[in-house]
Amino acid sequence: MAERNLYLTNIPVEEALRRFKAALAPYFKRERELINVTDALDRVTGEAIYAVYNSPLYDSAAMDGVAVVSAATRGADENAPLTLKLHKDYIPVDTGDPVRPPYDAVIMAEDIVETDKGADGNTGAEGDVVIRSAVPAWQHVRPVGEDIVRGEMILPGGHRIRAIDVGVLLSGGVTRISVVKRPRVAILPTGTEMVEPGDELKEGGIIESNSRMLEALVTRGGGEPARLATLRDDYNLIERSIWEAVQSYDMALVCSGASAGREDYSVHALRKLGEVVVHGVAMKPGKPVILAVVNGKPVVGVPGYPVSAYLAYENFASPVLAALAGRSEADAPTVRATLTRRLVSSLKHREYVRVKLGKIGDRLVASPLARGAGAAMSLVRADGFCVVAQDAEGVEAGAEVDVAICRPLHELENTVVSIGSHDLILDIIADLLQRHYPGVRLSSAHVGSMGGLNALKNGEAHIAPTHLLDEKTGAYNIPVIKKLFADRDMALIKGVGRVQGIIVKKGNPLNIKGIEDLKRCRYVNRQRGAGTRVLLDYLLKNAGIAAALISGYEREAATHMAVAAAVKDGGADAGMGVLSAAKALDLDFIPIGDEEYDFAIPVEFLKLTNVQSFISILKHPEFLGALEKLGGYSAEHCGEIALARNS
Repeated sequence: MAERNLYLTNIPVEEALRRFKAALAPYFKRERELINVTDALDRVTGEAIYAVYNSPLYDSAAMDGVAVVSAATRGADENAPLTLKLHKDYIPVDTGDPVRPPYDAVIMAEDIVETDKGADGNTGAEGDVVIRSAVPAWQHVRPVGEDIVRGEMILPGGHRIRAIDVGVLLSGGVTRISVVKRPRVAILPTGTEMVEPGDELKEGGIIESNSRMLEALVTRGGGEPARLATLRDDYNLIERSIWEAVQSYDMALVCSGASAGREDYSVHALRKLGEVVVHGVAMKPGKPVILAVVNGKPVVGVPGYPVSAYLAYENFASPVLAALAGRSEADAPTVRATLTRRLVSSLKHREYVRVKLGKIGDRLVASPLARGAGAAMSLVRADGFCVVAQDAEGVEAGAEVDVAICRPLHELENTVVSIGSHDLILDIIADLLQRHYPGVRLSSAHVGSMGGLNALKNGEAHIAPTHLLDEKTGAYNIPVIKKLFADRDMALIKGVGRVQGIIVKKGNPLNIKGIEDLKRCRYVNRQRGAGTRVLLDYLLKNAGIAAALISGYEREAATHMAVAAAVKDGGADAGMGVLSAAKALDLDFIPIGDEEYDFAIPVEFLKLTNVQSFISILKHPEFLGALEKLGGYSAEHCGEIALARNS
């Protein structure tokens, strides 16, 4: 076996990798295991993970101070201070304490005056406090589920877990999760001339360091390296060692012996044991790399020069290991992006604003996320940070800003940016999209149907989930889109039919039957511009009911799940939403009517690869099966395209 190996090819790098992956495809498998969340840092989720608890678990004080009945503070101002009685008008609270009826607002400690005299100057009772301004309901109160709502997806499948994710998973009551098993990678150094680091080095000897570099690269790539003993240049020993390695490990890297030397035995052994897919690639350094499949396992013959070894690993071993480990590897530099919304900041401090990023046309756009200190989920959702300097009062919408990204740039460029109405199906789509189309993500911001359509007009999104009813025609979405986009060709990706109604407590204790009954309960509304709120206003108008007659009409929730959480916890008696949200939290539901939940999109975006992936998920059997489990949806036209042109 001392003959020279002269069968080196010169295949382009991309073609070599394509052939290697194609040869491995019939054998590819990704195993899972259950682990504790506390051990999950840097692991990859094997499936979507959903919250077990709300966070906060109950309506809670956002400040130290006193909880009050907001109605009891009416009329208080600097010229007419008001005395509040302990236990009658207020109770002391610290940050995080429950705020329960009849109390519905918190006044900060610094905004009250403890005194032995009442507001009228007369001697007051012990514990009296004086306030000099009225407060609205829900001031400084964190509503139940403000950050995390039980049943909502915390992380999708295929997500690489970061430190903040561990904290949020635990906050959501999740303690054990399914993750992708770390691939076990055998590293086989070869060469009689190789000397272990630290051993005496004599003429003709070479310190064996490549295997240690490869160990570090495998660890960084999410694998578990096993560096085996160095093999002398003996064909039978090398052949036997490779065969044993592929019985016990998921992948093997054979160091040296890949070129055309008389004692470069690796390629001969691999040809006998399995299939050599490629031997020789058009790159310098690193040309002699071997790409083989043995026993259904990937084997990479790594050239002996350190730089060649590094480049061979990065170009071929790393992508295959990433696929086995469920990871996506890429650099995360600072990028320039266009800010979609004005940021107002203070001169007191430098502010790190969490943002979502996506590529719209030829520019990256950055959409600010929640800025509250308690909004831990915004860290999970963030793609990067826009830093507002201490000497700046803010940044105007449309300005170019630097964003330090915390996701790979190629993921951001392949993100489908969705801004508009909320529905639980967006979580399912995001999960399936990332699992079936690695590298393609869905970024969702919930601002209501009108907010989403305005984002489309401003070039800040690819799609806008919408369910807007046109009062004149009784049709959904297309009439409104035609009116708003009179000078632009628009389309509608058909989504789902869904049931809207009133979400109430289990057993419907107040016997709520319809819109008329909202006048006698505590209500939680959706935000202005939300299609659900538009529908409510339409129904109120038809019933001749003034919004002012509904207690809680001004209380806003950003999602259907947040509405359901408020009802479940007792902060509200009723709220409008979709059937799936009621079912998710085991609440009762009074149907009001059917509606169409679709995705508005400029026609030119339909040809984008990431949008095509999004459309294909809407037709995927796994998505349609998930709709059946949620309940309250129909999908007869899901994924179909309807044009909304004015011409």
